[in-house]
Amino acid sequence: MELNIDFMVKYLPWYVDAAILTVRIALWGILLSLLVGAACAVVRYYRIPVLRRLVSLYVEVSRNTPLLVQLFFLYFGLPKMGVVLSSEVCAVIGLAFLGGSYMAESFRSGLESIEPAQLEAAASLGMGRRLTMAEVVFPQAMAVSVPGLCANVIFLIKETSVVSGIALADLMYVTKDLIGLYYETDEALTMLVVFYLIILLPVSVAASILERRLRHAGFGN
Repeated sequence: MELNIDFMVKYLPWYVDAAILTVRIALWGILLSLLVGAACAVVRYYRIPVLRRLVSLYVEVSRNTPLLVQLFFLYFGLPKMGVVLSSEVCAVIGLAFLGGSYMAESFRSGLESIEPAQLEAAASLGMGRRLTMAEVVFPQAMAVSVPGLCANVIFLIKETSVVSGIALADLMYVTKDLIGLYYETDEALTMLVVFYLIILLPVSVAASILERRLRHAGFGN
């Protein structure tokens, strides 16, 4: 297979811009999903009435509907109700909505790994609920949750490939556009794979290093 190098060089800036957009959407979506996931996990951990049921409903809806359907609802459905959002905002909200449920499950597994005896010891020392959560529960839960959180981060980055469905010029959109215009399929797909590897490989390596260090430190065993 001979690749048209001139074509690849010519449209390299398109892929660079698309990669920047993809990373920006992924970054904001991941950050928001971490916040949503942590909040949901705390609600379920402390069994807060009403909120716990709402969180359970959210998790079920989020995990059992495709991201593309969620994006279509945000981008095409909300305007029918008078709420108009940009395609980039819809993409970030969609990723956060999907990712939050997965992050919540990872956080919950970490929270449930904390022995009740530690909570009793904290209470005997006069530590309140907030202080116990901040100083005792959350640091240990985070260490246990890291493998799942890292896997979710990689999953969400890959899920950005569907945001082209709402007219966002991400990597997938640019690839489909160039294939449709010039039929340079091999070249366009090669550049797509290369740019996703450039984005994902450092994240995957960093996640592996972090997990290894946590294991050596005695966490997550």
